[in-house]
Amino acid sequence: MQKLIGLMLMTTLAAACGGDGDDIDSNEEARRAYFGLDASIEKSLQLGFVGFNAASSATIDPQMMAGDLAGMLTITGKVDQGSSANKGMRLNIGMVDYTDGEILIVQEGEDDVKVNLTYDTNADVLLQPYLDLKLANIPDGTFTGTLTGTYVMAGDLEGEATLNLTFSGKLISNGTGGTTRAPLMTTVTGTAKSGDGTFDVNITL
Repeated sequence: MQKLIGLMLMTTLAAACGGDGDDIDSNEEARRAYFGLDASIEKSLQLGFVGFNAASSATIDPQMMAGDLAGMLTITGKVDQGSSANKGMRLNIGMVDYTDGEILIVQEGEDDVKVNLTYDTNADVLLQPYLDLKLANIPDGTFTGTLTGTYVMAGDLEGEATLNLTFSGKLISNGTGGTTRAPLMTTVTGTAKSGDGTFDVNITL
């Protein structure tokens, strides 16, 4: 499924970017690397809350979701138990041949660019990207958190994408005694790095 990323270009291009493999500058590479992962970040949060609500012990059952086109995203880790209204999640993000398919990058003053990217993470869970969430006043309070770690890219870009993101959002009841993230009320800021380039992330989920 084609995704439209309708954000304005936030970095200065050193060369014109077309869909024919022309060279791009390092900051634009980091930007594209991030948008290839964009949908997976929301999926990772969703799976984390599913595992949290279903947990009967500190270790959650693996939570899995396929990429929009191919591959698999798996969330594992630990969550706090007990009666406290304040709890945490300490999760790892695993990917195998994960891709959301063709992504259309819209650029102000430049031709649109279609990219196909596939991502993998380290097979060692302890070396996978780390999602650390803190929930306050469950079920309808707030949450904060971070996502840090490295993804390996293949396809139209090759190399590594390293995320350092911060989350801040609102919680709502899921209607069955648990909690979940309120839609369109999560702010995500931070950086995505690829090679020598950096993309500054500032979005709302």
